[in-house]
Amino acid sequence: MRILLIEDDEIVAAGIVEGLQRNGFELDHLTSAEHAIPALAAVAYDLAIVDLGLPGVDGMTLIREMRRRGHALPVLILTARDRLEDRVEGLEGGGDDYLSKPFMLPELVARARALIRRSRASSSSELAFGALQLDLGLRTAACAGRPLDLTGREWNVLEQMMLAAPRVVAKQKLADSLSRWDREITDNAVELYVSRLRSKLADSGVLIRTVRGIGYRLEAEASDA
Repeated sequence: MRILLIEDDEIVAAGIVEGLQRNGFELDHLTSAEHAIPALAAVAYDLAIVDLGLPGVDGMTLIREMRRRGHALPVLILTARDRLEDRVEGLEGGGDDYLSKPFMLPELVARARALIRRSRASSSSELAFGALQLDLGLRTAACAGRPLDLTGREWNVLEQMMLAAPRVVAKQKLADSLSRWDREITDNAVELYVSRLRSKLADSGVLIRTVRGIGYRLEAEASDA
């Protein structure tokens, strides 16, 4: 489960990052709203945690812009504002839940999990390409009904290729989908995950084709019949 945190208070952010990572989440942290939209376009996040009192573009403006651009991921609002009017504005403006500062970390963890669980339950869309099936809501993969045992990053790579199939997915896009904002993924790492997927898709009738200098695409293997 991957979260984008937009919080300008470094001390608060450090506590959130450490606490949520300890509970199994992956986090990318930004201190202002200006870079949030490009981040959301590059990475498939499960949840955004947004502080309203951001410098420059405030959190409420960011949330409205996210919704205007069609970003449907759940949004948990963090703020020191605790008036009823503020909570109503936040929820009606596109937020899914509201947590006032100061808060206890276990409550933040519980709310994050509940929002992600609710979002996945309401969007159990399935993808299919040949004998390959992906359930985006449950994050499960199967080939001809046989479950595929995938790591989180293998899943991300296959998801990107399934969403694009039969078009080509740029290698850089795959790298961006795997990268933490503080740790870049190399081309060699992308090639490693693609190689592992090829092994797991052996004899499935679905191939991962390399398009030299561009990236990869899924192809249905030609039948001998």
